[in-house]
Amino acid sequence: MFALIDCNNFYASCERVFQPQYEGKAVVILSNNDGCVIARSNEAKALGIPMGAPAFKFRSEFKKYNIKVFSSNYPLYGDMSHRVMTILEEYTPNVEIYSIDEAFLKFEGFEYFDLRETGLKIRKQVRQWTGIPVSIGIAPSKALAKIANKIAKKFANKTGGIYCIDNDEKRLKALKWTAISDVWGVGIRHDKRLRGLGVKSALDFVNLPDSWVKKNLSILGLRLKRDLQGAPTIQLEETVPAKKSIATTRSFKSTLSTFSNLEERITTYTLLGAEKLRKQRSCASAIYVFVRSNPFQKEAEQYRNGCTVKLPYSTDSSLILNQYALKGLKSIFRSGIEYKKAGILLLGLTPSISRQMSLFENIFHNQVLMTFLIASIWIVPGFVFTRMTNQKFKRREIARQAKRVSKLYPSS
Repeated sequence: MFALIDCNNFYASCERVFQPQYEGKAVVILSNNDGCVIARSNEAKALGIPMGAPAFKFRSEFKKYNIKVFSSNYPLYGDMSHRVMTILEEYTPNVEIYSIDEAFLKFEGFEYFDLRETGLKIRKQVRQWTGIPVSIGIAPSKALAKIANKIAKKFANKTGGIYCIDNDEKRLKALKWTAISDVWGVGIRHDKRLRGLGVKSALDFVNLPDSWVKKNLSILGLRLKRDLQGAPTIQLEETVPAKKSIATTRSFKSTLSTFSNLEERITTYTLLGAEKLRKQRSCASAIYVFVRSNPFQKEAEQYRNGCTVKLPYSTDSSLILNQYALKGLKSIFRSGIEYKKAGILLLGLTPSISRQMSLFENIFHNQVLMTFLIASIWIVPGFVFTRMTNQKFKRREIARQAKRVSKLYPSS
């Protein structure tokens, strides 16, 4: 069984932990330089404040409805995320940090446990130890756990913030309730195509022939269908659609103890994260780096730590992201520790087209671009000039030879 733990309105909840007077009141979080709304409390959503709203256009609404406005504080959010994830790892070693406020847990060997009771215990402990409210969805697969989590959050008064899809009747009912656009991994393009075929719900989707799904949605679509049918096909650390934060984490087969080994891993994870970032056409404003020892080796010295490094500007450059990731790693590395897991989270994501770049980042952040820039300034004009000069020289030489021939053999 899988569980998806999702922190409710995470950024707003983090701010409320240290300013509890805003509990139950409308709260919004603004992006770097207070540009646009990147997070809202339920109360702000109810007032019609849209995600991504330019702050300057909604100043009057903020004042009219007495909405508390916070500037983004990524070091705080990274630290609170670290606290939540640390609690989750006490319940199972199989944890995938999906984003800054979400994690998948895989429960192996829990056949004789009441997973709903386990979920309630997790929810209570996270709330008591961190102040962050969470919703939990439990199901046989990751895709179904996503749906279960949505039900838990949508009907919190009835579910108590936790919902378990543990039989086929619940699965079919959940699939029928879930719109195809809300299915994990179904993007806008596929949503339009499926709706054009009359596929409106997740249940309609799983009833499509395998051959059609594989042909039109690739093998990934077929795996998603299997997952929705209750056969766990999408495993931990695979995926995903565009997200508000990007996580790349791995557990090592054997422990690592040297900085150089960790440096290599963090660099790899950062490059993978940057690739995901560019794929969804986003830029990051901060990066969170963490390392931890093996909590199940009680005889070994235990250590876990993480830090958030704020970037000087939003970027999708692998070089810049890795530079600051390694800076974060240096600040938390401790020698003599046997490390079992490490990872990075890219935070404060904004669309690439809206990023603000410094002059130097704009020109120099991409070495390939710089190479082409140099080529366009020197090499290309030089090549064209040389080619034109050679052609001009050839024409002159041909004219000279023709003149010589005409002198030697004058026409009668």
